[in-house]
Amino acid sequence: MSQLERIETADAGAAWRVTGEDPWFAFQSDEGAPARLAGGWYRLRLRLDPRHGGLVAPCFYPDYGQGVMYGDAIPLPESGGDGAIDTLVLFKHDVHALRFDPTLKRSNFELRRFELQRLGRFSALLDMLLGLRRPPGEGGWRRVGGAAGRFARTASRRGLSEAARELFSEHTRGLQGSSDGYAEWVDRYDTIGAAEFDAMRQRAAALGDGPLISLVVPVYETPERWLRQCLDSVLRQAYPRWELCIADDASPSPRVRELLREYERRDPRIRVAYRESNGHISQASNSALALATGDFVGLLDHDDELRPHALLEMAEAIAGNPELQLLYSDEDKIDEEGRRFHPYFKPGWNPDLLRSQNYLCHFTVARTALVREVGGFRAGFEGSQDHDLVLRCSERLAAGQIRHVPKVLYHWRAIAGSTALGRDAKDYASAAGCRAVDDHLRRTDAAAGAEELAHGHYRVRWRLPDPAPKVTVIIPTRDKVGLLRNCVDSLLRRTRYPNYEILVVDNQSGEPETLAYLDELRDSGAARVLAYDAPFNYSAINNWAVGQADGEILCLLNNDIEVISEEWLEEMAGHAWRPEVGAVGAMLYYPDDRIQHAGVILGVGGVANHAYAGQLRGHAGHGARAKVAQDLSAVTGACLVVRRSVYRQLGGLDERLQVAFNDIDFCLRLREAGYLNVWTPFAELYHHESASRGNDLAPEKLQRFLGEVRHMEERWRDWLQSDPAYNPNLSLNDLNSGLAFPPRRS
Repeated sequence: MSQLERIETADAGAAWRVTGEDPWFAFQSDEGAPARLAGGWYRLRLRLDPRHGGLVAPCFYPDYGQGVMYGDAIPLPESGGDGAIDTLVLFKHDVHALRFDPTLKRSNFELRRFELQRLGRFSALLDMLLGLRRPPGEGGWRRVGGAAGRFARTASRRGLSEAARELFSEHTRGLQGSSDGYAEWVDRYDTIGAAEFDAMRQRAAALGDGPLISLVVPVYETPERWLRQCLDSVLRQAYPRWELCIADDASPSPRVRELLREYERRDPRIRVAYRESNGHISQASNSALALATGDFVGLLDHDDELRPHALLEMAEAIAGNPELQLLYSDEDKIDEEGRRFHPYFKPGWNPDLLRSQNYLCHFTVARTALVREVGGFRAGFEGSQDHDLVLRCSERLAAGQIRHVPKVLYHWRAIAGSTALGRDAKDYASAAGCRAVDDHLRRTDAAAGAEELAHGHYRVRWRLPDPAPKVTVIIPTRDKVGLLRNCVDSLLRRTRYPNYEILVVDNQSGEPETLAYLDELRDSGAARVLAYDAPFNYSAINNWAVGQADGEILCLLNNDIEVISEEWLEEMAGHAWRPEVGAVGAMLYYPDDRIQHAGVILGVGGVANHAYAGQLRGHAGHGARAKVAQDLSAVTGACLVVRRSVYRQLGGLDERLQVAFNDIDFCLRLREAGYLNVWTPFAELYHHESASRGNDLAPEKLQRFLGEVRHMEERWRDWLQSDPAYNPNLSLNDLNSGLAFPPRRS
C-alpha cells in the first residue's frame, strides 16, 4: 500500500484514509508475493463507499513484466451513487503484479467488495454486445443492434481479434465517457477542498524551518479589485514562511497607497516601498527586490494570483534538493469571473525553448543571492524584464540546479488590455525579449542572433563557419523510382546550402526504371550511388553508408522526403554544429499540408509518436511550441542531421532495431551521453510517409515489430514513462497535447 491508512471501524470493516495524491493498493498472494493473473478478460465487481470527499479516477496499473507503465493503465468507471463498479477489464498479457489506485482525491472510504472473475472470450463479447454493465436507457436495443452490426462487419473484414478489440474500445468509451475540457479537468483534478488544504497545512508544518520566500511585486495604478485579489492570494498560502515585498511605482491614485498601507497593518510579513518617481517596471521590481530578506525570491505581478499551495510546492522542492537555484511551475489564465482557462503545461528544463519564448514565466522562484549576483532587473527590457532575468540566471547554472514543478501554481489575470489575452505582433515587450535573447547569445559567445517572429516569439539563427562544413546526405532506397527522383530533384533544385554531397544507397533494387535512374545519377555526378546487397535493415544500411561519407555533418534522409524550403539544411546544420547538440529534426508535412512530424513525444500511444500529426500547417500547438525551436527527447530519422563525430561516438544506429525505433533509441542514447536533441520548425519538408517500404504491421513483420517494442520498453522504461519534454498533465493518448484524464503522478 502507498498513501493509505487503515481506519478502525465499529464493525471491523475495511475503511481507509487517503494521505497523499497517489494512493494505491498492491495485490498479493496469501504468501505475500505479488499476485499473478493470466492475461485475458475479467469481470470486476467493486464497491467503494466514500465517507468524506469524493473518489476520482480509479485505475488499474498492471505490470506485464517490465514494471508499471503509465501507457498500460486501465482507467475504471467512477462509481454511481451506491459506490458500485461493475465492468469488464482486459489484461493484454499475463500480469506479474497488479496495482489498484482507488482515487486521486484525499478522502475516507470503505472498501466493501472487490472481486475479479475470469471470463472466457465468448462471455466477454456477449457482455459487451448486450451492454450488460450499462443501464439500457433510451434506444438501448438500437445501440445493441448497432454494436452487433459493426462487430460482424469488422470480424468479416479484419478477423475476430480485431473486431473484439474495437468492440472493447467502444465499450470502454461508453463506460467512461470522454473528457477534454479544461474546466472539467480543473473540477476533477485541480480543485482544492478543505481536506486538501488541511493536508497542505500539515505538509507545511512538517517542513519546519523551511526556506523563506520573498515575493517581489511591482505595483502601479492597479485597480483595487485585482490588487486585493493578488494580495489575498498570498495571505491564503498554506506555507507560512514568506514575505511580500511590494514597490509602488509612484501611482497617481492615492487609493493605491491607502490599500497597500491597509495590508501592511494586516500582516507584518508585508513590506512596501513607496517610490517618489515613476521608474517603470524594472526599477520598481528592483525597489521591491531591495526589501527581500528571504533565501529565494518569487515573481508575482500585481493583478495575478497564486494558488494556495504555490509556495508550499516550491519550498518542498527546495527542501528536497538544496542545490536548486531556479524553479518554475505550470500556469493558466483567469478571467474577471474567476474562470480558469488556457493552461500552459510546460516541459522540463529546455534552454532552446527559453531562447524562443519565456516559457518559465509564471510562477518563477530563484535564489535571492543569484538574482542579486546577476544584477537584478535591467532597465531597457521593460515588458520582458523577467525573461531577461531568467536568461542571465540560467547562464550560471547547471541543468540539475533548475527544477520544473508540473502543477498549476499561478493564475495570470486575463482582462481587457492585459497581455494575458494576447499582444500585438512585435510590440515593445516582444522587441525587449528579442534584445534579451540576443544579449544572452552574446554573453555566452554563441555564434547566433535572435529575430522576432510575428506571433511574439523568437527565432535564433545559428551561424556556420566559413567555409561551411560539408554535409553528406544519405538516402537509402529500394525501387519506387518516382519517390527517389522527386527526393533528389528537390534537393538539387531547392537546397541553398553551399557544400553538400548526396549519397544514394541502393538496397537491392530490381525495377529497370530504378536501375536506369541510378545509372543516370552516377553518370551525371549529381550523386554517389553505392550498392548495399543485404536484406533491409535501416540501421545497418545507414551505419555502413556513414563509413563511406565525406561530410563532417550527416543528414539521414528517407527517399520519400521532398525539400520545400531553401534554407532547410542551413537551419539544421547550424544547430548540429553546436558542440552541445546531438540530433536535429525538421518540420515534416504530408503532401496535403498537414503536419506529419513536429518532434517525437515518448510514451504517447505506446513507445513514442509524432507531436501534432494530422494538424493543419501553421498549427501553433500547446504553448505555441509547434512554431518555435526547442529541445526534445527525440526526432524522426526520416530527416535527421548530426555531426559525424557524434554519430561515430555513439556507434551509430542499433542494428538490432532493423526498422522501428532505431531513431528514437539513437536520440535517447544522445541524451544519455549529455547531448541536446533539437527540433526546428524552420526546416520544412514534405514526407510521403514510408511509401517505399509498405505496411510495417503486415502479419509477417508483426513479430519483429513486437520485439523492437519490447527492446525499447526494457532499455528506456524510465524515459517512456516520463518524457522531460512533455508534461504529466498532458495525455499519452493524444498526439495534440490534450489533457490527461487523469494526470499522471510521479
